[in-house]
Amino acid sequence: MLAKTYKTLFFLGLFFFPFNSYQGIAFLGEFKTESGALFLFAGFLFLLFNTLFTKKIIIPYKNFIFQLVMLFIIWCLLTTILNLSSVTVNYFKSTSGVNRFIRQYIALLISAFVFFIFYINVLAKMELKELLFKIRKVFLCSLIIASVYGFFEILISVFGYVFLYPILKVFNYFPFLEVDLHPGGRISAISYEPPFLAIYLITISGWMFSYILTSKKVTRFLPAFSILILTYFSGSRTGLIVIFFQVFVFLIFLYRDIRFKKYVTNFAIGFLVIFSVLLVFKGEKLIQSVTEKIDSLDFQKNLTKNVSNQSRFGMQYAALQVFLENPVTGVGFGQQAYHNRTHYPTWATRNNYEFELFYKNKKEKTFPPGYNLYTRLLAETGFIGFILFLMILYFSLNEIRILMKNAKEEEKTILIIVLISLSGLYINWLQIDTFRIYGVWLCLAILIRMRYKPLILKNE
Repeated sequence: MLAKTYKTLFFLGLFFFPFNSYQGIAFLGEFKTESGALFLFAGFLFLLFNTLFTKKIIIPYKNFIFQLVMLFIIWCLLTTILNLSSVTVNYFKSTSGVNRFIRQYIALLISAFVFFIFYINVLAKMELKELLFKIRKVFLCSLIIASVYGFFEILISVFGYVFLYPILKVFNYFPFLEVDLHPGGRISAISYEPPFLAIYLITISGWMFSYILTSKKVTRFLPAFSILILTYFSGSRTGLIVIFFQVFVFLIFLYRDIRFKKYVTNFAIGFLVIFSVLLVFKGEKLIQSVTEKIDSLDFQKNLTKNVSNQSRFGMQYAALQVFLENPVTGVGFGQQAYHNRTHYPTWATRNNYEFELFYKNKKEKTFPPGYNLYTRLLAETGFIGFILFLMILYFSLNEIRILMKNAKEEEKTILIIVLISLSGLYINWLQIDTFRIYGVWLCLAILIRMRYKPLILKNE
């Protein structure tokens, strides 16, 4: 009974993870608006209760990827202890260095240990076929809701059909969802902002693309088209780049398989048909929108004209300067913001309201984001922590390559999904500095499940 309960909570957690456009629960910190996390927390508690009765819990301590993750977590603690003299005196935005470390370390433990262990134990009781079809179906259900919401949002925000807004407001009755339109013709669908919508789409893209591999229905292309359309209208520059990279990776697999070469052509034709229909009805608007999207991808051109780019690159530059001053052990986990503020470049802060109103404003309690997990780790954990983290990334991708050699059809499909998801999310970490990326830890748990499936199933 307990096992069935936490398994159900696992699927609810996956379904609701993009639904974070509600007020949230303040004491949960980073996870305060993460509705999916509520179900994952509950699921982990039921797992612990089940462990008390069965005396069984799976901790794959012999798995190299798991070992690397645990070693990285330990190093994040050690590097903070080594920098304790500076951590104890750090103070900014009414927050001490010790307090900041505790909050950030707990957030790391939740994502990379608590939820990670929970995923591993749930997946251990699932056959690969069940794993593939059930997780994919859950993501499809959330995508359907996101697509319907996004469709009305596009009509209202992009094409100006404001009379449809009362229909969109019906979504206020859906759990963990508050309707809010974004300025500038961007959409966020069921998420609180366009960048997080992009993260959600990057996470599930591989699962949705896989319908083309396993289904024979005409509708097998619709999930992929939904991903592309929502990504385009989200206005997320990183989302556009990453999703199209994921599409490219997927098309390589299709082209290499003689059974699916025709799908490459069909995919291109389908996309052109949709684009043509939009062009006929809203040609001028669409051309202008496409031009703006292409222009927005020119980071060099927009560096001094785009406030967002100024802030992002300025923060990353500052983090690298902190790393150069503390190359081996960094300045301690969660401490980058205390040191970055003395290294902000003039070209980033000049005529930039974000620094004056938010990042340098001591009265604004929200800490400035690092905008890049890799530069954050260089600054906070030094070269040692950075290499440990890169090893997790490298060996997870290498594990896919190894497993792919002798994979059966079903296993190969899962590995393609994991490769597309991980590669996209790893690239996305170039513009976000949080470990609260559910798809990464889920994919790592799937790799562990695939490597040790005979042993795990036997123990269960």
